[in-house]
Amino acid sequence: MIENCARIWDEVRVKTPLVHCITNYVTVNDVANIILAGGASPAMVEHPSEAGDFARIAGALYLNLGTLTGEQEKAMLEAVKGAAAADVPLVIDPVACGVIPRKITVIEKLLAGGKLTCFKGNSAEIKSLAGLKAQARGVDSVDQGEGLEEACRSLAESKNIVVAATGPEDVVSDGKRVAILKNGTSLFSSITGAGCMVGGVVAACIAAAPQDPWLAAATGIIAFNIAGERAAWLSGDKPGSFRNMLFDHLYKLCGQDILKEARVEWKGQQ
Repeated sequence: MIENCARIWDEVRVKTPLVHCITNYVTVNDVANIILAGGASPAMVEHPSEAGDFARIAGALYLNLGTLTGEQEKAMLEAVKGAAAADVPLVIDPVACGVIPRKITVIEKLLAGGKLTCFKGNSAEIKSLAGLKAQARGVDSVDQGEGLEEACRSLAESKNIVVAATGPEDVVSDGKRVAILKNGTSLFSSITGAGCMVGGVVAACIAAAPQDPWLAAATGIIAFNIAGERAAWLSGDKPGSFRNMLFDHLYKLCGQDILKEARVEWKGQQ
C-alpha cells in the first residue's frame, strides 16, 4: 500500500492539480503556500458569483469552516453546486462543529447541495459528527483519541465517504479499510493552522488520485507528517522556525521518502 502512496505523492507534482479553497481567514495564506509546496496549484476564490463556476474547473474543492462568514457560506453553497455538476471531489473540514451548532446546519446545507468525498477534521470534530462524546476547546481538540478508529469507520460507512481524523495517531477510513498513521510531531499544536494546512494537502492528493480518495487522503497526511517530523528535528523547540521549515521540507519531499519513513498500520480489505 505504501508504494501506492508514494506514487500518488509524486503524481501531485506531475499533474499539478488545481485546488479551489474557501478557507478561514486566520490561515488562508498558509493553506495556499502549503498546497504550492506540495506541488499543486491553490486558488482562493470565494465570491458567491464566482465560486460556482470556478469549482467546475478545479481538481478538488476544499471547504474549511473555521471563520465562517455569511459571504463564505453563500460562496460555499455555490461552489458545492458547481463541483457536483462537474464531478469534482469535495473535502470539508468541519471546524468546531461539536461546539458551534451553526456549523452543523451549514454542513447539512452543503451535503444537500452536492456529493461529499471526504471529511477531514480533528478527533473531536469527527467523533462529534459520528455521534460520540468528544472533548474540544474552541477550534482545538483536547480529545485523547479513544474510540477514534470506530468513529471514523462508522461515519465513513454511514455517509459512504472517506473520513480522515487527526489525533495522537491519525486515522483514515472509507468504512471498510482503515489506515492508522503514526508519523507526526507535537509541534503541530504549537502553530496556528496545522489542521487547515493538512486539509489542503489532502485535497491536493485527492485531486491527483480521485479514483481512490481513501489512499489519497492517507497520502496527504503521511507526507505532511513526515515533513513535520523533519522540520521538528531541525528546528528544535522553536515554533516559528518549525513553521518555516515545514514548508521547505514538504516542498522537498518525494515518493521515495514516503517509502523509507512512513509508519502506517493498515486494516481491512486492501
